[in-house]
Amino acid sequence: MIVRGLLTASIVTALVCAGATHALAQASSKGGSKPAAAKPDAAAAVAGGSEPTLLGQYGTWGAYAATPNGKKLCFALAKPSFSKTNPPNRPRDPAYAFISTRPAEKVVNEVSIMIGYVLKPGSESTLEVGGAAYAMYTQGDGLWIKNAAEEERMVDAMRKAADVTVKGVSSKGTETIDVFSLKGLSQALDRVAQDCRR
Repeated sequence: MIVRGLLTASIVTALVCAGATHALAQASSKGGSKPAAAKPDAAAAVAGGSEPTLLGQYGTWGAYAATPNGKKLCFALAKPSFSKTNPPNRPRDPAYAFISTRPAEKVVNEVSIMIGYVLKPGSESTLEVGGAAYAMYTQGDGLWIKNAAEEERMVDAMRKAADVTVKGVSSKGTETIDVFSLKGLSQALDRVAQDCRR
């Protein structure tokens, strides 16, 4: 589980540093501006010296491929279309929804959320989609599904729904709600599956 968190954090950090926030964002709750289209900077590298490549942009979701440490990794990535904190206007790093496939590890469509702050240890977080709520375990600034047996059902629900809501609590007690549009997710996951065949 620690390896999952480190790998996800490394990829997301590399993308953020690369300026690959292109089309990963819908209008933010603060600025309301449209995402800027930009290609990841060639100088940025993912852990292991692999640069993520944009395979395609589908609605709010980007499909990417990389080869960190010689192992193929494909993923779909998006930023929230709406974010709220309680108390209001608390600072935090950008949040991302991340769905990865790693053929060498036989991992397909693993959902994780980089929430943009250190989560309160032992706190309960949830991902709500299609009328169902899934318990998420927390580690650092990441969330993963507690019951891995439910992950496939959760991803199927995400493919059919309009959005997903993620709730968490920071180490300082700030409550957050992030809503991710799921427009284009099915196409992004299909592209990931095509490019990351086992």
